[in-house]
Amino acid sequence: MVSHQELQVQEKREVEKKEETTIPARVFVPATDIFETDQALTVVLEMPGVDKESVSASVENDILTIEGRIDFSKYEGLQPVYTEYNIGHYARSFQISSTIEQGKIAADMKDGVMTLVLPKAEKAKPRKISVG
Repeated sequence: MVSHQELQVQEKREVEKKEETTIPARVFVPATDIFETDQALTVVLEMPGVDKESVSASVENDILTIEGRIDFSKYEGLQPVYTEYNIGHYARSFQISSTIEQGKIAADMKDGVMTLVLPKAEKAKPRKISVG
């Protein structure tokens, strides 16, 4: 029997700081969805206000790290009348397994949404076994 899970909107979370920072800004965890197919994992991160030139993604020691920086000059001189979200940078890291082809990870950024495609290694893809 398949259980249906209700989708819920999550509150914006601030990154728990483990080290001191020299950046005078808050850092948030971007809202993220992860989808899986037979061929790849797709990671979608929402980072409103982040431009394509201000985002970075890297893999080191099986850790995928995504960071997005806000250009605060866009907000200088503005007096908020009403706000529903805080302005700040974004950061998120994921442990990835050996079933991902790390050298073939692709990323795209459009309208504040970053999409990463993490292709599965051949050994992790489903396959038919012929019976002789």
